[in-house]
Amino acid sequence: MSYDLRINHDSEVPKYKQVVELIISDIEAGIFKKGQRIPSINETSEELLLSRDTVEKAYVYLKKKGVLLSVRGKGYYVNQINVQKEIKVALIFNKLSNYKRSIYYSFVETLGSKAAVDVFIYNYSIDNFEKIIDNQINSYDYFVILPQFKNEDANVIQVIKKLPTEKVLLIDRNLDSLNEYPVVYQEFEKDIQTALGEGILLLKKYSKVNLVFPTNEYYSKNILRGFQIFCQVNGLEFSVIDQLEEEDVKKYEAYVLVSDDDLYRFVKITKGRNWQLGLDIGVVAYNDNPVKEILEDGITTISTNHDEIGRIAAQMILSKEFKRIKSPFQFVQRKSL
Repeated sequence: MSYDLRINHDSEVPKYKQVVELIISDIEAGIFKKGQRIPSINETSEELLLSRDTVEKAYVYLKKKGVLLSVRGKGYYVNQINVQKEIKVALIFNKLSNYKRSIYYSFVETLGSKAAVDVFIYNYSIDNFEKIIDNQINSYDYFVILPQFKNEDANVIQVIKKLPTEKVLLIDRNLDSLNEYPVVYQEFEKDIQTALGEGILLLKKYSKVNLVFPTNEYYSKNILRGFQIFCQVNGLEFSVIDQLEEEDVKKYEAYVLVSDDDLYRFVKITKGRNWQLGLDIGVVAYNDNPVKEILEDGITTISTNHDEIGRIAAQMILSKEFKRIKSPFQFVQRKSL
């Protein structure tokens, strides 16, 4: 094993996994040839100042993977030299939600057994985000980041630039200050205009269109701007509601709901009044999911394909072809409008 490689005792990566990576690196570098005996467990333990049990765990792991084979009474030998190192990915989200889960599952499924994915949540806080980066900076091959913060003026670029550029992939949000990085993104302002435009004839059935946009949940303000522009261009009477109250729900008006919590509250209110969605009142929900397909015989949605965001991001990592790609956005018509 090469003497210039050492174990990082402060790392959160288990020490046996660090030993695994060192051996694989030496095989890839040609230091160990196929059929060559590697240093014994005791020799490696002494060299790296690790317990014998830790090193043995690494050797047994590599044997199970077929990288090493053991010969009784003689030691461990290199069994294969074309070793595919497991990719380590940190997936960093602002929060957990239904659509984040969709991104995660499609991302992990596309990577398959070629990568290990760990999820970190920073709860919209630039301070929490920076702590994650500082603590994990040497632990992962790639950092897939969804950048969304309480303070839109937070110096995100300063934190992200702590990471090697080639290790960073952004998803969901395209920030002007980060335009040199690859990204799979939504274009919130234009997306909502285009999607609602597909349902313009349905929206015009109603006397007014209301956007329920809770400011305390840090949704992109581009959604709000896009909605306002859409209504102004199409001559629709409109209003913006921060916190949805029962008195805000009015017959013969249409509602665009960004939050799932507001959607479920809205449905409860209309059911209590025996109003029929799509007839007495209209509703369009942001971000499609299977529940909205069946809720009240189908909720009309405007949504990107979150599975596709995860899939494209994973394919970039596997192919090492990093680009800036806009995620498709669509209007899904159901009975609620």
